[in-house]
Amino acid sequence: MTIWRGQHPPILASQSAARKSLLAHAGLVVEAIPANIDERVIQQKAGLINPADIAMLLAGEKATHVSAANPDRYVIGADQTLALGERLFSKPANREAAADQLAALGGQTHTLHSAVSVVREGQLLFSQVGVARMTMRKLSAAEVASYLDAAGAVVITSVGAYQIEGVGINLFQRIEGDHFTIMGLPLLSLLEFFRSQNLLSV
Repeated sequence: MTIWRGQHPPILASQSAARKSLLAHAGLVVEAIPANIDERVIQQKAGLINPADIAMLLAGEKATHVSAANPDRYVIGADQTLALGERLFSKPANREAAADQLAALGGQTHTLHSAVSVVREGQLLFSQVGVARMTMRKLSAAEVASYLDAAGAVVITSVGAYQIEGVGINLFQRIEGDHFTIMGLPLLSLLEFFRSQNLLSV
């Protein structure tokens, strides 16, 4: 069952199963159409270094790209950055890179910036960035190896090599921030925007 009042269901410009699941549990059945853009090239051309600005830019670019082929639909774009001080992290390419990221993040507090944008007919209607602070336990090499064994191939699908909804929660000592922001989608502010447009029945 959906609480969406629009003529057509919204589109999620992402292949993220976590984001799609968050929306579905909130009563929004979406169509997922991943945006085929080169995020790193867009980031470099923009010359941005602030993690929040980068996440906002990429969320908007994803939504705008998918909106071009679906102008009459509400398109949701989302992006998340992970920063440890001034160092920005990307998804690890392999297990070795995942281990290197965990070694760098262990015993430290890093910041997640999760951005969401909504575009319709090529126009940016809404954008918001949520922030979470994640303090990881200091991890031994043996603990990192054990975690990577337990988590499996999913470690290369997320920046930071973890998912808190799985075994990755064991890596953390303290978490400050909204659960949905940590999962990569500032859901509460997105739902509030849709309500302001009379697009939700609840």
